[in-house]
Amino acid sequence: MKYLYTLIMALSVGGSIEAQRKLTEATISYDILINTSNSTPQAADLLDGATSVIYLKGTSSRSEMISSLGTQATIIDGKSGDVTVLKDYGEQRYMISLTPANWKQSNKKYEGITFTYYDEFKTIAGYKCQKALGKLADGSTFTVYFTKELLPANKDFQYLNKNLPGLAMQYEASMGKTLVTYTVSTINFNPVPLTKFDLPKSGYRVMTYEESMGGGN
Repeated sequence: MKYLYTLIMALSVGGSIEAQRKLTEATISYDILINTSNSTPQAADLLDGATSVIYLKGTSSRSEMISSLGTQATIIDGKSGDVTVLKDYGEQRYMISLTPANWKQSNKKYEGITFTYYDEFKTIAGYKCQKALGKLADGSTFTVYFTKELLPANKDFQYLNKNLPGLAMQYEASMGKTLVTYTVSTINFNPVPLTKFDLPKSGYRVMTYEESMGGGN
């Protein structure tokens, strides 16, 4: 009987370990829904129906926002911590370089987020997701559903949710007075080409973080 109990416990523990997959290679696609709560068309409405695609490889990541306005990509070098933002809006093409300190500063409002977890669950893209309420330092809150089945090796690509014990599958984010909802549509585990993390050598106006914030000449 003791042996049987030990075997059952070993299998259950083993099962829980196998149930969580460390994400070191994946392509995650999020659908974006804009809610301005305003009957008058807003500029943010142009982002409605946009998609966000995250490419993960090791501790590096590339996050793309693709909309009718254009494309913006954020590339994080997992080794150095350096971040490059590529903005491609028609003829306006910028490459902005950020140090790890710059990246932290640009996400300062998300520092110190605390999460409250609820026994509420739903399935998103085939994964069981738990509800959590995030609270920012300024007192504002947002709802997120995350899965414990997937754990990114590096969470800096999604600063808002980096303290979650899993991958955010659906979450809210604010753009001024506009509420944006991101929901995972697909997750692909095929190898991500290294070229996804290459930086363009021409065609972009190169700027520092300070210059992009109006601190340069």
